Amino acid sequence: MEVADAMIRDKPGMHVAVIDKDEPGGICLTRGCIPSKLLIYPADIARTIQQSDEFGIHTEIAKIDFQAIMQRMRTIIHRDINNIRNGLTTSKNIDYYNSQAEFTAPYTLKAREETITSKMILLSTGSKPLIPPIEGLKEAGYLTSDTFLNLNHLPKSVAFIGGGYIAAEYGHFLSAMGTNVTIIEMTPRYLPIEEPEISAVAAHKMQKHAVVITNHVVRKVQAVPEGKKLTAKNRDDKTEKEVIVEEIFVATGRDPNTDILHPEKAGIKTDPKGYIIVDEHMQTSQLGIYAIGDANGKFLFKHVANHEAKVVYYNVALKKKIKVNYHAVPHAVFTDPEIASVALREEEAIEKYGKDNVLIGFYRYEDTAKGEAMARKDEFVKVIVTQNTGKILGAHIIGAQASVLIQEIVNLMYTQDQSSEPLTEAMHIHPAMSEVVARAFSNLMTPEQYHHFLKEHSNLPL
Repeated sequence: MEVADAMIRDKPGMHVAVIDKDEPGGICLTRGCIPSKLLIYPADIARTIQQSDEFGIHTEIAKIDFQAIMQRMRTIIHRDINNIRNGLTTSKNIDYYNSQAEFTAPYTLKAREETITSKMILLSTGSKPLIPPIEGLKEAGYLTSDTFLNLNHLPKSVAFIGGGYIAAEYGHFLSAMGTNVTIIEMTPRYLPIEEPEISAVAAHKMQKHAVVITNHVVRKVQAVPEGKKLTAKNRDDKTEKEVIVEEIFVATGRDPNTDILHPEKAGIKTDPKGYIIVDEHMQTSQLGIYAIGDANGKFLFKHVANHEAKVVYYNVALKKKIKVNYHAVPHAVFTDPEIASVALREEEAIEKYGKDNVLIGFYRYEDTAKGEAMARKDEFVKVIVTQNTGKILGAHIIGAQASVLIQEIVNLMYTQDQSSEPLTEAMHIHPAMSEVVARAFSNLMTPEQYHHFLKEHSNLPL
């Protein structure tokens, strides 16, 4: 919608067809980032209340109205969906097709029994939950991040298949609401894409409210009188665990939607997973056809899709040939505590720049005045820079406001030399949480010193 509006604004004579088989607004609004955060904020409030005794405030939660929380989320989402739908249907320059689209030939799409042709096509087809081939799963029934939003009652117990971002966020929400949560992750680490230190602290925090089982693969699901039984096998010793819950939540990743689009009929190439292959200008193998967001499978984040859309807009509408820039893609996990990361992890930085040219900065929240006031134990900032130039290579935070704190670092990574010097030289308000970021950049050590420090002095649950 944003790209269509921009195109029409800068090219008044342009006519745009917008085709969407779902409610308008995309995955982020309709069943992704926005609805999940509308649910997670009440969970954050519940956790704050539950932890208030530590500050001498003795209170309790009399009732959690799950239906009211879900209804508030739906009301806000439907309001925004209707606003977008109204914009699409009232614009004289937009033809809106609320239907599935598929290619029938190059530059030719079929939508709602109509044939649409254009020499400029933008594909933002999103993705769908990946469902693993587990015996009995389909028959027993399961939830996904799509279908969960339709729930009207709070399950007494839920098992997550997968221990990544979706399980971390919805596991936080459900456990705060009062559900007994079990998370089963097939790799040795919970949140395996994060730095090992981040994963370890995140698992330690989650285990206060849920059961976290790692290195186990769910092999079988079956309906039993008590609910749904999952059988998971340890990948090392092959022993099995059985978990019985009311509901199963599949959180094993995402799959592309290109199977319904039939890009092969348009001569558009896809990778082995089905994601659309694009060049650095977001153009597919067919001239004038572009793919952004989940459709190309690069980074499945809304802010990345926004950046890619800007690249297409500049290249097509303004005729300025610019390239996509993925060197500093940030992400956040809105669990408790928050997690945020950008760019290279330590192992990647050492592989690319060499161990002798990498320095690691580290600082704990609890060692700042604000962090101590908030009793933020075990939370920290980890930064990675080059030894010679101070160029920022990556940053990883677990703690309160992590998604906000990391932006100071991300912004510097988009300057010409990507140096940390402006951050270390700038005044930071005292006592504010941002001090923990500045102090991490002022507390640099070699990788060997860093790991010795973690082992000997940090007292982190690693």
